[in-house]
Amino acid sequence: MSDISLPCRSDNLSDALKKLKLTAADSTVDSLEGCLDCLLQALAQNNTETSEKILESGILRLFPNLLTSQSSCTAKVANIVADVAKNEFMRSPCVDAGLVPPLVQLLNFDDQEVLLQTGRALGNICYDSHEGRRAVEEAGGAQIINDHIKSLCSITTPANQKLMTVFCGMLMNYSNDDDDDILQTQLISMGVIPTLVKLLGIHCVNAALTEMCLVAFGNLAELESSKEQFASTNVAEVLVQIFKKQTEHEKKEMIFEVLAPLAENDIIKIQLVEAGLVELLLQIVEATENSDKDEDVAQLKTASDLLVLLLLGDESMQKLFDGGKGSIFQVVLSWLPSNNHQLQLAGALSIANFARNDGNCIHMVDNGIVTKLLDLLDRHVEDGNVTVQHAALSALRNLAIPVVNKAKMLSAGVAEEVLKFLKSEMPPVQFKLLGTLRMLIDAQADAAEQLGKNVKLVERLVEWCEAKDHAGVMGESNRLLSALIRHSKSKDVIRVIVQSGGVKHLVTMATSEHVIMQNEALVALGLIAALELGTAEKDLENAKLVQVLHRLLSDERSAPEIKYNSMVLICAVMGSEPLHKEVMTLAFMDVVAKLRSHENKTVAQQASLTEQRLAVES
Repeated sequence: MSDISLPCRSDNLSDALKKLKLTAADSTVDSLEGCLDCLLQALAQNNTETSEKILESGILRLFPNLLTSQSSCTAKVANIVADVAKNEFMRSPCVDAGLVPPLVQLLNFDDQEVLLQTGRALGNICYDSHEGRRAVEEAGGAQIINDHIKSLCSITTPANQKLMTVFCGMLMNYSNDDDDDILQTQLISMGVIPTLVKLLGIHCVNAALTEMCLVAFGNLAELESSKEQFASTNVAEVLVQIFKKQTEHEKKEMIFEVLAPLAENDIIKIQLVEAGLVELLLQIVEATENSDKDEDVAQLKTASDLLVLLLLGDESMQKLFDGGKGSIFQVVLSWLPSNNHQLQLAGALSIANFARNDGNCIHMVDNGIVTKLLDLLDRHVEDGNVTVQHAALSALRNLAIPVVNKAKMLSAGVAEEVLKFLKSEMPPVQFKLLGTLRMLIDAQADAAEQLGKNVKLVERLVEWCEAKDHAGVMGESNRLLSALIRHSKSKDVIRVIVQSGGVKHLVTMATSEHVIMQNEALVALGLIAALELGTAEKDLENAKLVQVLHRLLSDERSAPEIKYNSMVLICAVMGSEPLHKEVMTLAFMDVVAKLRSHENKTVAQQASLTEQRLAVES
């Protein structure tokens, strides 16, 4: 068998594979070496073809023994596994041949080259292979890799940086499983996030290592449980420092992909603001706003979207608003008149986010924000950008919430501008339009009457009350119909709503699952019955109002205010002969009598009054 120890020639792969089978059985280290070198040379020349021949030869099943028996050949065997596992078709055979457990065991050794090749092999087996990742998980590979990184991360020698890059790459591939977050959750539980953040902070000048860490972060950052761990580290500071040094578009995009999910966490938002991310984002906006290059357009969108996201946190938003003196607030104002739709959108969304507390809203309205938003909206009336329309209307709706702002905004012509969008067929725009008008007329009788007498508006509301595919639009339309009556208390408004067919929708609204909507409907119906019963009588009868009220009073789950307003309404409709007849037909007396002992005093008192009225009318 002396020929077995002859070195395998790279141009004769079949011969090399046969010899390797015999040599592996003979397990002579010297004789193995040449055959392994031969395979490595062949893989370097034509990886795919060589891998196919290795698979066909069946020698993979010999590799567990070669990996288990520690020798000077161990690193080369692991190197061959790493090279063949670059091919997708080889990953499952590597798992099936039982290579993963012995590879994981090799991670317990100190030899740098063995660790390097083993890390490569496991990383490649995990790449885009659920089966490979599972095998590594069962063998406990991720924990050992994490422990290695933790103990070696402070060493900055080139050899160690290379090893850390390979280990990070393995974790990157291991955590990249979109279909199953179990492995990602396990990595988070074993504390991989603080380890990688520390590693990245120390080795941030190493481009390859940085890239591996960032992709691994991206794989983990979507999980809610990861955000708490990230928040307990200095990840914000580290990412902002790395971002500052990047000049390549692709590298910036990679960091953006980590920042976006992390910035959903309110604690990380404030950390990013304090680390100076906002200033960097504003620099990107300034550098790209007038460019039409694809990559600049993409960067502008990503940077401005991230700025808007940072404003969603209450603390970060207030810090950036800074009483209206914040630099970002001043810049955002300049975006509204811009000709760039992305900046217009980001500007309007930012104002909507700043307008999340009364103090900010009052300050902004007093300093002329409304005119800027109306000018922006006016540019988007005809064939406008729907996202900009939606954002500007969102901002106006929020600004209209403080009582002191309503009259000022009405005087500025907000209602008239908003009404220009009545013809919109886009549900998001319809929804915000309705919300803005409803906020504006709250306790503003004149405005409510003026809008309530607008037949086109009321007819559109009645139409939208039937938008069953868009629950938000349907709900807001009902609420605005009710608000027009409640705030105007106007007979003219009621007549327009009755003539437009709005009564049946208010009766339906009284059966809503939301108490606030039920109550708004009952109060509006009470005003209709008190002010224009004759006009609405037929519609109330057709909408089966009396039966609805009977159900509300009989239902033990009805809130006290619902019971109270239902009884007020019963008394109010008694002036109508057909409705009176319906009340007498149903057993209202029994239901109302029970309510006299209701725990809520107001309900009990109204029950007594209603019972007396029913007795008199019977």
